[in-house]
Amino acid sequence: MITLPAYNIVTLITNTGNNTISMINTETNTVIATICVENLPYKVAITPGGRFIYVTNYSDDTISMIDIIANIVTTTIRVGSAPSGIAITPSGTRAYVTNKDSNTVSVIDIATNTVIKTVPVGTNPIGVAITPDGTCTYVTNMGSNTVSVINTATNTVIATIQVGDNPSGIAITPDGKRAYATNQRIDTVSVINTATNMVTATIFVGYKPSGVVISPDGTHAYVTNTGSNSVSVINTATNTVTTTILVGDNPSGIAITPDGAFAYVTNEFSGTVSVINTATNTVVATILIEHNSFPIGVEIGVLCKR
Repeated sequence: MITLPAYNIVTLITNTGNNTISMINTETNTVIATICVENLPYKVAITPGGRFIYVTNYSDDTISMIDIIANIVTTTIRVGSAPSGIAITPSGTRAYVTNKDSNTVSVIDIATNTVIKTVPVGTNPIGVAITPDGTCTYVTNMGSNTVSVINTATNTVIATIQVGDNPSGIAITPDGKRAYATNQRIDTVSVINTATNMVTATIFVGYKPSGVVISPDGTHAYVTNTGSNSVSVINTATNTVTTTILVGDNPSGIAITPDGAFAYVTNEFSGTVSVINTATNTVVATILIEHNSFPIGVEIGVLCKR
C-alpha cells in the first residue's frame, strides 16, 4: 500500500533485477513503497498531475500503467520488441515509447491506453525526449548513430540527425532550443540546435556516457558515465565540463528534482541511488535499494492527491 502526503515529490526507480519499481521519498531519502511490474522494467515516466506511472518492460514487450489512487498496475499495454525509453507529452495526452529491437516508436493514447501509431525510426532506438511545447519528439538510435525527430502532430519523422557513435540518452533544455545526446562509444555529448536540427557542439565527458538530464533553469547538464562511475557536469552556456562527481558502480539513469536542488543517479551494479547536491556537486546520500536489484531508470515527479 502506498501511503503518501498529498502532492509529495517522489523518485521512482526501475529495478531490472527483481521486476519492481521502488518509490523514494525525496524528503527522507528512504524507500517508502515497492511495486511489482513485468519482466525487466527499464524506464519510467509520470503523467502531468501525477495520477499515473508508466513503466517499460523490456523483456515482455509491454508497458505497465500504475494508478496511484488504486495503488496497483491497472493496465498492461503491448508495444514493440524491447521497449526501452518512454516520455510523456507536456499535455499528458500521449506517451512515446522506443522499441529497441523493432526499430520503431509506439505512440500511446493515454486516455484509452492504446497504441494509436507505430513510427519507424533508426536502428535500435533507445532514448526519447519531448520538447517543452510538445511539438517534437527526439529519439536516439544506437545502431545507426542518429537522432530521429518526430512531429507529434503527424507522428512522422521530419529530420534525421547524424550524431556520435552509439547514442543513448537525450534531454532537451527548458527553453526547447537545444537537445543533448550522449554517445557511449566515443565518450561525448552531441549538442543539437532544435531550430535547425544540426549538431552545434561536441563535448568530451567520461567513459561510456549514458543518461543525461538538464537542470530546470537550463544552466547545467548532468551526464552519467557508466564506464568511469561518475557524473559529468556541463555548463550549458559554454558547453564545457566544469565538474566530475564520483558515484556508484555503473551509473545509468539520472533525474533532477523540480527545484533543481538535487540529482538522483541509479548505480546499476551497486544496487544504490546516489543523491547529488547540485549547489555543491557532492554526493550527500546513498540509498540502498536491494542487493541484485540492478536499478536503471529514474524519474522524479509530484504524485496526485490520494
